[in-house]
Amino acid sequence: MDKKQEYKKALYAAFPHSIPVLTGFLVLGAAYGVLMQKGGYGTLWSVMMSALAFCGSMQFVAITLLTTVFDPIQAFLLSIMVNARHLFYGLAMLEKYKGMGKARAFLIYTLCDETFSIVSSITPPENVDKKHFYLSLSLLNYAYWVLGTFIGSVLGRFITFSTKGLDFVLTALFLVLFLEQMKKRENRISGIIGLVSAGLGLLLFGAENMVIPSMIFILIILLVGRKKLCC
Repeated sequence: MDKKQEYKKALYAAFPHSIPVLTGFLVLGAAYGVLMQKGGYGTLWSVMMSALAFCGSMQFVAITLLTTVFDPIQAFLLSIMVNARHLFYGLAMLEKYKGMGKARAFLIYTLCDETFSIVSSITPPENVDKKHFYLSLSLLNYAYWVLGTFIGSVLGRFITFSTKGLDFVLTALFLVLFLEQMKKRENRISGIIGLVSAGLGLLLFGAENMVIPSMIFILIILLVGRKKLCC
């Protein structure tokens, strides 16, 4: 089997797993495209933002940063707080993405919440190359987000009603992903750790400053209880 056929086979195998992300990203991406359009940024800027930044939740936050007086320090700290969870995603993917060669750079660049959720819970089919499978899955999810942004940006030109609250679709998606993971018994302890850590972060530091402390709480709990959690 030549490389072209191998890639096609991996793409066909990965596509069914990406369908939930397809439906979610078309809606989320469209919402982002609409909000960018309403913020004064056209289709080109919206698509470039999604293609180059590809950071979902931070892109929604960036709309406010782009439409107000720019504060580089605030933007930097906010980006760290919003995207701090990717540090843990990266650590969790070290073993799965081991030996991926040049494809590893793209896999790291496109490792979003949804791709992490899928990759961490499935095993590639035995007759499909692992690298091609993960690469296909990441590429599909990346393409869905950019496509959704394009559609939303175009539609945004014709929307005249208020778009207030449209960015809540991102929160809704995170909730659905969390509930999906909690269906598996082996994932429930991790979910409980996340909820407790988030609760402590909210209680001690408030809603605006809870992200990084919550991540630190999660890291401490995992390090302290790693032997029991692994058994």
